[in-house]
Amino acid sequence: MGRDNQAKDRQLRRKETKEARRASYPRILIVTEGSKTEPLYLEEIRAAYQLHSANVEVQSGQLGTAPIQVMRYAQQLFEKGELHKGIRPKSFDQVYAVFDRDDHDSYFNALSLAQSLDGKLRNDDRQAVSFKAIASIPSFELWLLLHYEDIQAPIHRDEVMDRLKQHIAGYDKGVGGAFATTRDRLESATGRALALAAKFNAYSTPEPFTALHELVTLLITLRA
Repeated sequence: MGRDNQAKDRQLRRKETKEARRASYPRILIVTEGSKTEPLYLEEIRAAYQLHSANVEVQSGQLGTAPIQVMRYAQQLFEKGELHKGIRPKSFDQVYAVFDRDDHDSYFNALSLAQSLDGKLRNDDRQAVSFKAIASIPSFELWLLLHYEDIQAPIHRDEVMDRLKQHIAGYDKGVGGAFATTRDRLESATGRALALAAKFNAYSTPEPFTALHELVTLLITLRA
């Protein structure tokens, strides 16, 4: 029992220390489909722009990799928190779920769940919480490829990977350094993603689309 109490005390101290470091900008929870590629990329951005971990929390989905499972975990993590990770229930202002179209059967259900939750949940300040799906068609790597190429037509995820590797030597799932490698081309990628978003949306599959420019732009301007 003594050891259990000590563990709880350590968790509480970590949580209090984290809260003390919290900055004035919004508290953001990001849950990703991938366990390495997307979290590494987003954590690179957080570190590069010196965003407090108390404000920007990046977690990979723990219920599975299907889009609906990513969405449900994001909802669960927001509503219930995870004390051992220093995450209090309802301690965010904005929630983002990052997932791919790929061939997932639950893709459209996940988009619908995000819409149903957006503005309906309340945080610990009793404020309405923004809950957004950050979808990519066909995959997260489309966003990286847009740093180098203007993609206008449907493209299979395997071709996305093949073409991306022509620009980034040694690129593969779970390899870090993607943000540092592509950072100087961010403006071009954002412009291309915006152009796609003007014609297509997350429901327009198989047309190419990614909302990652929205999340990345948010993160790099949080402290502006």
